[in-house]
Amino acid sequence: MTRNFGFRGAADRDAVEREMPYEERDNGRTVYEVLSRTAERFPDRPAVSFQLLSGPRDHATTLTWREFRQRVTETANLLRKLGVGPNDTVAYLLPNSIETPVVLLAGMTVGVVSPINPLLEADHIASLLRATRAKVLVTLKSFPKSDVAQKAAEAVAQAPDVQHVLEIDLNRHLTGLKKFIVPLARPKVTVKHHAKVHNFEACASAENHDRLEFDDPPEDRVAAYFHTGGTTGLPKVAQHKFSGMIYNGFLGGSLLFDENDVLICPLPLFHVFAAYPILMSCVFSGAHMVMPTPAGYRGDGVFDNFWKLIERWQVTFLIAVPTAISALMQRPVNADVSSLRTAISGSAPLPIELYTRFKTATGVEIAEGYGLTEATCLVSCNPVDGAKKVGSVGLPLPYTHVRILRRNGDGFIECATDEVGEICVASPGIFEGSTYTEADKNRDLFAEGRFLRTGDLGRMDADGYLWITGRAKDLIIRGGHNIDPAEIEDALLSHPAVASVGAIGQPDSFAGELPCVYVELVADSTVTQDELMEHARSHIKERAAVPKYLEILDELPKTAVGKIFKPDLRKLAIARVYNQALDGTGAHVVQVVEDKKRGLVAKLARDAGTDEAEVRQRLGQFTRPWDWV
Repeated sequence: MTRNFGFRGAADRDAVEREMPYEERDNGRTVYEVLSRTAERFPDRPAVSFQLLSGPRDHATTLTWREFRQRVTETANLLRKLGVGPNDTVAYLLPNSIETPVVLLAGMTVGVVSPINPLLEADHIASLLRATRAKVLVTLKSFPKSDVAQKAAEAVAQAPDVQHVLEIDLNRHLTGLKKFIVPLARPKVTVKHHAKVHNFEACASAENHDRLEFDDPPEDRVAAYFHTGGTTGLPKVAQHKFSGMIYNGFLGGSLLFDENDVLICPLPLFHVFAAYPILMSCVFSGAHMVMPTPAGYRGDGVFDNFWKLIERWQVTFLIAVPTAISALMQRPVNADVSSLRTAISGSAPLPIELYTRFKTATGVEIAEGYGLTEATCLVSCNPVDGAKKVGSVGLPLPYTHVRILRRNGDGFIECATDEVGEICVASPGIFEGSTYTEADKNRDLFAEGRFLRTGDLGRMDADGYLWITGRAKDLIIRGGHNIDPAEIEDALLSHPAVASVGAIGQPDSFAGELPCVYVELVADSTVTQDELMEHARSHIKERAAVPKYLEILDELPKTAVGKIFKPDLRKLAIARVYNQALDGTGAHVVQVVEDKKRGLVAKLARDAGTDEAEVRQRLGQFTRPWDWV
């Protein structure tokens, strides 16, 4: 294992790289090997903890590193007994629980693990099971206030390759009267399917937990499929190798964490942020990961009890997204949070005002970072112990090479300092040439055959910090969830009065973006906005994708070839949302302009009595920049 360098700035990153080339580091070849090393170093230290309920004194289940390795071992042995080999897929449809990281690591040890978002609809889940040819599905046994078991049954009925379903019963994490009430209150699962159903706990605990009963060859291979696309849109399936997972763990273990750290992670383990930078960093370093409630930040009482949970577990690192930080700032800091060293935020841009409020309330800074599923996550991060540039996503991490490129004919040109182009990345986390399972989706994905084209637009400043200025992709990111605008556009285009549609993300102080749609009608058609909204609600499958705002325009802005020009729609949305936020301050948006460094910038005019402090406070809650005229 490597020593911890700390992360105060570029010098620490460079020191890691100077020590030796990455390929010469003895980081382990498989995730099970890394887990075994840590279990041998820290057998009795806590590895993972889980609370089913959110109270600071509620029952919690904790596994030491020895116990965690034993649970992974017995689960992997069970999966092999069920016929899973290195090329077979084990899918899981699970919220967070003590079993979820066990299944994640066991699935990749025996075969290829495929986490699936349990918020998806059953048809979408089924399509992922079919796309990955999953042989085993691990999911929940029917439980009150959860529809996961019902959706799993419906999905398996549409996925003929699934031969076995392993059910986890969350009731084992309850105590007292509630433990006896749940069996009486379980919802009925009415859908029948072809797969054999097993009790996960009974079957796994019957297996050998001291050693694997099959070979774990020290070879790099694809060991995980993570779907992209959030809750809507046709997903792509990214494939991750052991080397990429271990690289994320190495970064955490060499720059951020050691065995004395405690990370509270209310983010879902079907997402790469929780699975790799968090869990794998703990597996590599021996740090302790705490999961509050199955739904994490969405769990009952989690926000209200959050500061007391920090105190209970003596948390040193808070893992969050901007929407969660915004919700936390609406609660008083009503506990001793002096154990906190820092907060790490990702998935969406962090408003400066929110950063300032958090630092004032807690005395703790937020280090914003950047990663993506296609890169097995981590790309860059603001130095945890050093200078942070709020609004940037920090410095590229050790052994990660970030270039800002723009296309020129058949090739690419390197952008100058502060010039905006496409963010392209090469790192040990990237599976060059085979990022996605479908070969067609890998075409034109790499610049110069090596640098992953992220689809994000950005710039590098003179100090080497990376700034994201927009997205070449049109995905709408609502609270960290990706929404495909085509889902909205196709639904509205099915209305006979609609000629063309442009769906974008409008600024939102809480979610970052909310879906917004502009519509052009067929000539001489008569339909109201309310009628179109009702049509959208009834034809868009995912509730998160239903537009929060719909406007009918005489004509949508278009390019010379007739394609809808979405930057103009974004300008309309920014001006409207910002003017609503500025109401009563004496300021208003006069125009929104394209800035080469910062993307779309709102230009504000002020009256004689404008309250400039109030303007800064209100617009500081949004991520888009603004200036006075």
